[in-house]
Amino acid sequence: MSRIVKIPRHPRRLTSLAVTGALVLAMAPAPAAPAAAAARFKKADNGSSITAYKWLTKDKRRLDVAVRSKGLGKTEKVRILLPKGWKKNTKKTWPVVYLLHGGRAGYQSWSKSSTITKLAAEWGVIVVMPEGRNGSYTNWYNYGNYGIPQWETFHMTEVFQLVQRNFHAGSRRAVIGNSSGGQGAITYAARYKGRFKYAASFSGLLSLLSPGVPDALKQVNSGNADINAIYGDPETNRDNWVAHDPYSLAGNLRGTKLYFTSGSGAPIPTDVAFFSEYVVGMTNGDFKKRLQALKIAHKSHIYSGGTHAWPYWKRELKKAWPTAMKTLKAKKTG
Repeated sequence: MSRIVKIPRHPRRLTSLAVTGALVLAMAPAPAAPAAAAARFKKADNGSSITAYKWLTKDKRRLDVAVRSKGLGKTEKVRILLPKGWKKNTKKTWPVVYLLHGGRAGYQSWSKSSTITKLAAEWGVIVVMPEGRNGSYTNWYNYGNYGIPQWETFHMTEVFQLVQRNFHAGSRRAVIGNSSGGQGAITYAARYKGRFKYAASFSGLLSLLSPGVPDALKQVNSGNADINAIYGDPETNRDNWVAHDPYSLAGNLRGTKLYFTSGSGAPIPTDVAFFSEYVVGMTNGDFKKRLQALKIAHKSHIYSGGTHAWPYWKRELKKAWPTAMKTLKAKKTG
């Protein structure tokens, strides 16, 4: 039976910009050993910590952890898939893949909608799927006030350090995302130059400032957070948009193995799935031209039609996975 283990506080110290419109258990006393192991989890540099964990399988290769995040001001979940042979007490490290979900989804999204559990089980690789909500994979501008929520800090500092320090994640890393998670994957790879050896986007918005894109974002994001709160105004706060724009940051991607894909959708504003992919497709085309101008090696698949939906992303994950594993020098385990 799966069990959740809560970690007591130390006695002295005791939401993504959606490009798509659709874009406690009964607590038996925990055995002493898991609780003690949990208490020894190392913290992130800013004090963020793992406060609870829950094994999802008897073989203890899949678990959810709760992270009390300083950057978010609250606790969020992260799902982790561990490879065959993983042990807590070892000096061995494993390659790691970060999977980022799309808008109006969550940390369970990839597990529920793709074959990632089966794919990962065949390789010696750690897979990390953090919560992203509708946070746009950035620290929010908040009309110049900054502060919470700081999704980039949560992902790229807190979760990154907690996985490195507690789960034996090695230095060979990949980041893959769908929809706004695809945008986040390429943006993170560019903003943290050299951190990821492989980056892939499936229907991610890859040029925030292409003509008409900021207005399109306002249209498809109606009813959600004001995008000016996320990045600021696209004119008066253009520097902040540029700082988080895959197209503008493309030069930092040299040396990273890149793959991006999208459909071309259809310009039907009343159909979110088609319209989202239409906007995304245009930005993928612009991003490709930018990489070509910079002579940066990449692979892309921009196909005719298509909608902003999981059948396409599931197909692209299966296609991209072998290259990601080869790039990370991961070893087959099954």
